[in-house]
Amino acid sequence: MAWFLLIIGGLFEVGFTTSLRFVDGFRNWPWTLAFLASVTLSMGLLEYAARTIPMGTAYAVWGGIGAVGTVVVGMAFFAEPTTTVRVLLILVIVAAIAGLRLTA
Repeated sequence: MAWFLLIIGGLFEVGFTTSLRFVDGFRNWPWTLAFLASVTLSMGLLEYAARTIPMGTAYAVWGGIGAVGTVVVGMAFFAEPTTTVRVLLILVIVAAIAGLRLTA
């Protein structure tokens, strides 16, 4: 269950990083509320998962999910460059996350 919650927390990290794009100095209230809800849920789920999963592993997986997810959202919705090198490096991060899960 802790791994499932950690993955959900990583997805909420994607939510708060994506929301940051629109908060406009925290003047755009709907996006600010989305940011605050996402960061609260993301951190809360990380903390809960870290009760069972070693903290270093949990943080690396959480951060990796957030980083990969944010890059994918940027490429899919915000016209960020999609190059072979970027995709390969994302796959390296995914492989590292899977490796941490397998060794935990």
